[in-house]
Amino acid sequence: MSYIEDLMQFGLTRQEAAIYYALLSEGMMTGYEAAKVSGVSRSNAYTALAALVDKGAAHVAEGTPTHYVPVDPEEFCGSKLDYLKLLSVRLVEEQPRRQREDDAYITISGFQNICQRAARMLDQAQYRIYMTGTAAMLELFREKLEELVGRQIKVVLITEPGFELDEAIIYHSSHIEAGQIGLISDSTHVLTGDLSESDSCSCLYSGKKNLIDLFKQSLSRQIQLIELGAAEERK
Repeated sequence: MSYIEDLMQFGLTRQEAAIYYALLSEGMMTGYEAAKVSGVSRSNAYTALAALVDKGAAHVAEGTPTHYVPVDPEEFCGSKLDYLKLLSVRLVEEQPRRQREDDAYITISGFQNICQRAARMLDQAQYRIYMTGTAAMLELFREKLEELVGRQIKVVLITEPGFELDEAIIYHSSHIEAGQIGLISDSTHVLTGDLSESDSCSCLYSGKKNLIDLFKQSLSRQIQLIELGAAEERK
């Protein structure tokens, strides 16, 4: 993702992000100069600059002609994050009461969306989690997994040799399929599917008991095979 696209994640349009980037690169500029440096048309540049001021990404300097001064990204992004954090608390506290539980098979698409759901499942675990994936994949969630074992929650992992986590129960296998993830949290929800770093990857998520039981059986068979293989190697 480019710097411009990263800026857009903080509520800027592409033109606003381009103008902001130009200000950061060149320093204080007039609207005419910002348009020339950024490649944005002059009329759109002035509109974007006004929006940047409103959104807290730029300030207007005193004097004629009007000059615009960029706000440091740490300040701009930090203010945005602080506001969103406060807003998220209010949205959670004031969310409408759900009339019925979502009892369905849900498809979650996109690497970031799947990671967020997996992280959420780990955060909400109260008793135990079972997780399978490559060592590289589990590294994405190492901090969450360490927090779980720190809270004395049972953590069972099936992964490649080389991945270690103190106080977790780990079964090492050289047959972990790349890009595949499997996660059960408290025997109440399951997430399984493809977590390759691609927008086209997708996973199935559900709280349906039949899918949870099916996946638990699959994990149990994997563990049995790993244990049998280890026993054969010891002979």
